[in-house]
Amino acid sequence: MGPEAWFTVGTITLVILALISNRISVDVAMIGGLTLLMVGDFFFGYLRDQYVFSDFSRAISGFAHPALLMIASLFVVAAGLQETGGMEAVAQKLLGRPRSVAMAQVRLMAPVALMSGFMNNTPIVAMYLPIVNNWARKLRLSPSKLFMPLSFGAILGGKLTLIGSASNIVVMGLYLSYWRVPANTSWIEQLGVREMSETMQFWGIAAIGIPCTVAGLVLIVIASKWLLPERRPADAIGIDARRYQVEMLVKDDSPIVGKSIEEAGLRHLPGLYLVQIERDGTVLPAVSPDEKLKANDRLAFVGILESVVDLRKIRGLDPATDQVLKVAAAQPLRTLVEAVVSRNSPLVGQTVRTSRFRTIYNAAIIAVYRDGQSIHSKIGDITLQPGDTLLLDTHTGFVSAYRNSTDFYLVSTVEGSRPIRYERAWLSLAILGALVFMLTVVPIQPVAAAMLCAMAMVVTRCVSGTVARGAVNWQVLIVIASALGMGSALEDSGAAAAITVALRALCDGAGIASHPHAMLLVMFLLAAGFSQLITNNGAAVLMFPIVMATAKQLEVNPEPFVLSLMVAAGSSFMSPVAYQTNLMVYGPGGYRFMDYVRLGLPLTLLVAILSTFFAPLFFPFHP
Repeated sequence: MGPEAWFTVGTITLVILALISNRISVDVAMIGGLTLLMVGDFFFGYLRDQYVFSDFSRAISGFAHPALLMIASLFVVAAGLQETGGMEAVAQKLLGRPRSVAMAQVRLMAPVALMSGFMNNTPIVAMYLPIVNNWARKLRLSPSKLFMPLSFGAILGGKLTLIGSASNIVVMGLYLSYWRVPANTSWIEQLGVREMSETMQFWGIAAIGIPCTVAGLVLIVIASKWLLPERRPADAIGIDARRYQVEMLVKDDSPIVGKSIEEAGLRHLPGLYLVQIERDGTVLPAVSPDEKLKANDRLAFVGILESVVDLRKIRGLDPATDQVLKVAAAQPLRTLVEAVVSRNSPLVGQTVRTSRFRTIYNAAIIAVYRDGQSIHSKIGDITLQPGDTLLLDTHTGFVSAYRNSTDFYLVSTVEGSRPIRYERAWLSLAILGALVFMLTVVPIQPVAAAMLCAMAMVVTRCVSGTVARGAVNWQVLIVIASALGMGSALEDSGAAAAITVALRALCDGAGIASHPHAMLLVMFLLAAGFSQLITNNGAAVLMFPIVMATAKQLEVNPEPFVLSLMVAAGSSFMSPVAYQTNLMVYGPGGYRFMDYVRLGLPLTLLVAILSTFFAPLFFPFHP
């Protein structure tokens, strides 16, 4: 290798070490590596008239790559599904009340894997976390038996279709770009291989992904009994002491009318208790779980803030105070806010009714917390005191408007409290179906289809423009764009070809260099190893030129190598920092680092063996 190639390999090694140290964020490390390569390109060009990049524009071309726009659009589509409750409604019906840990894992992972095949798995796991946490409490199961299977099931499901994972899109985009250069494809065309059709681009990975996903889920269910310890979640000891009493009204058109307390899901809400029901002027205390709900019932609950937020998301339940209806803010702009009354506030000494709180602040008080206890009386009759914590139903601009007001000591938004737009759930699911249809049947560019559906989510008000912008994970996009530039450096500097030659020499010594199946397994394990150290997208980009060079040297069809790389790059099972969903469940599950290795290592080996078998079975080395 020349100095440029060694510099490239050294830079990538530094990036990997920085990520392993966990002291530098992924996006900073990746874009720092790309910056170092660009600076190196200048110095090598000045000193030796040799460059790291064959064309400097290739260093930053990743920021304009179609895969980047498609992934950003998928974040918006996922936000639309989340904001309308489309995914949550389906999830709650599928989970049910299983009688064993194994059945709970099956009912959890199967739908998660299926949904992950058609959208980014990060928002799916983010949506499922509170659902699974509450579900585990109701079933009296340790969440640690469910959270890691949740993450692993989402990762496995990402191998069912092209759009299941960002790394799938990245690899396919690189492969299609490879075909755009005639000098690259002459050897492929001589083998009788043609460019993949749109349908094959979308569904091709399923030939490997389906058996790997099914077998992987079975292994998790069987092996987790021994390999997944029952950990106590880190936050299981401390429960928020701040409890509110809230009254909710059952609307006339509510889907829970006629259902019992148990059937409506109001019996086992964690940290929330149904104190009484007021019906036609009569108070029903100590309510039985078999009590049938009727229209206009006023339900009095006492519970922690997080469960109050979940309570408001039950369709057909609204805060009982009529002041909520008078707040001047559109439903999509509503949120819950906590505000602590200050000593100098004009509210002190006045009742909620006489203070004209809703008129002055454009917010409705739905509960009050004082001195370690909730206040059990009608909201309008409560006399406010300094230090009272008010739970408000108001508009999203309340916090910025009153953050510095002397009326309150503290003002903060309650996370995740935006109202769900259930009336548009069917519309968001229809848009998702249209996306799948366009990507599989209609001859349209995938990025155009994704952008069209993202725009449809905003235009149909399934998600607001503000929420859509916030839903795009810019860190992920920066990492992918930087990785694309680093992958170009790996190829242009000659490092990829040199690494391939070195690998071939090692495999020659082992007597496997001329065996495509053996080299396919080697490429899979190498890519899977990279994915534990850097992001799956980074591993995909860095391994792509090596994989293509290996297929070229063997003079075999590159398709099994490309599709196997898609699966391998996403096999991030052995480390909590290997993939964002692993990191998301790490704390809530109370896991230790080695817990991922215990279950992730056999899972990775199983997927590697199955991929090596099925990839050339459906995409022969010699077509």
